[in-house]
Amino acid sequence: MEKTLSVTAINNGTVIDHIPAGQAITILRLLKLVDHKNQVTIGLNLSGNRGFKDLIKMENRYLTDREMHEIAIFAPNATINTIKDFKVIKKHKALLPESVIDIMRCPNPRCVTQNEPLKTCFDLYKHNEIIKLRCKYCEKTFLREEVKEYVA
Repeated sequence: MEKTLSVTAINNGTVIDHIPAGQAITILRLLKLVDHKNQVTIGLNLSGNRGFKDLIKMENRYLTDREMHEIAIFAPNATINTIKDFKVIKKHKALLPESVIDIMRCPNPRCVTQNEPLKTCFDLYKHNEIIKLRCKYCEKTFLREEVKEYVA
């Protein structure tokens, strides 16, 4: 059986691979890629070695260390590849940050961030492959999946 590419290669930029199926749209919003002026290719529900995955390719867009850490919140096993002249020159694993500011909204309806113009802030930790977030304001802890709203 001949192997073919489902998504075309990029000359220069970044490829985020091994995104859990369904999370690419969240990462697009996180990185504000809708406003990106160069080509962005999104692969949703692509067949991979470990089931289905999403993929994002960004022409002429490189990620900061902070952006790479933030991606780990939604794709803890993502691989981030830097591409130059159609070749991978660097491979990074997404690493979970210790905290995030103004990315997610606290789901606690009684949290002060619901009614005050404050930047949300969560401490993050991973236990047995489960990501948990603790709001610095209300001090409640949530599973990452419980946080449904994101700051645009």
